[in-house]
Amino acid sequence: MFGQKKNSSVKRLLVMRFSAMGDAAMTMPVLYALATQHPDLRITMLTRTRFVPMFEWLPSNVLVKGIDFDEQDGIVGLTKMYKNLKKGNFDAVADLHDVLRSKYIRTCFAMAGTKVAKVDKGRKEKKALIGNGQTHAALQPMTERYAEVFRSLGFSIDLPQSIKIDLKKEDFAPMRKLVGKKQPDEKWVGVAPFAAHKQKIYPLDKMQQVVNALAKEGCKVLLFGAGKKESDTLKAWEEKQQNVLSVCGKMGGLKNEMLLMSQLDLMLSMDSANMHIASIFGVPVLSIWGATHPKAGFSGYGQSPDTELQLDLPCRPCSIYGKKPCKFGDMRCMNITPETIVNKAIQMIQQHA
Repeated sequence: MFGQKKNSSVKRLLVMRFSAMGDAAMTMPVLYALATQHPDLRITMLTRTRFVPMFEWLPSNVLVKGIDFDEQDGIVGLTKMYKNLKKGNFDAVADLHDVLRSKYIRTCFAMAGTKVAKVDKGRKEKKALIGNGQTHAALQPMTERYAEVFRSLGFSIDLPQSIKIDLKKEDFAPMRKLVGKKQPDEKWVGVAPFAAHKQKIYPLDKMQQVVNALAKEGCKVLLFGAGKKESDTLKAWEEKQQNVLSVCGKMGGLKNEMLLMSQLDLMLSMDSANMHIASIFGVPVLSIWGATHPKAGFSGYGQSPDTELQLDLPCRPCSIYGKKPCKFGDMRCMNITPETIVNKAIQMIQQHA
């Protein structure tokens, strides 16, 4: 634990990050560091309602508020939101999103005389990285970019390699009811084969081979996903191989899924929110990168570069967020063999045994 840092004049701070889930998850270790190093600071974190469980384990000087833009959007809705937020008498506003919604709220506070700061997403740097991943220097991690926002408001903040989350008082009963109690000699491997964009998804037929191989190695493989389509796919994998269990839609909410992730010996994921959530708990993550690139600054917090599987191709990254279709049409960036993934996974499990 770091000692208390020299504080700025700010006593009440509003922080905004609405989406996406992975980006919101990356704010968690930064907020944890800020809150623990400045215990007298009162922080209000504003995010989407469904993301609130991700911030469950922040220190007591952090209040998390959820918002639903289906109910509060447009100028009228955002103005109403600002008026409600203004009642918090914030000394400063940290915009970790810098999109139209957060800009509007930030500007309202600034016009009222409140100190504001926004994240520098490095858009020009990221644009220059596209197609130059082999030679371009790695960009500043997003967690550091978030930390810079707080530093600009007068806070000193050091980001530790990992954060310590106390789970001793948590109720693991829902998890154990579904997956059972973990035995001392068991190795639990989480597999999250999906991502927001198909250019970031390892071919599902090959991933099924990986899942089967890990199960045959004696690992208990737990499959993570969301929605009916993903659930149907994972259920089919579960039915074809012993020691494989889909937890998709069965955990009763995000918090229970996170508690399950905290018990894993390894998480195998794409460049996705699952990578970031597992990283929060210090779980080793083996991530697979295709259209996107770790050099853009979106690696899992505290994870080592040698656990990021990728191919050095002159076309990578073809986009920063994985939205752009492959110009060759063959997703050659995902031509990583299942054997390579399985061997690396087993190696990581043995290293952390």
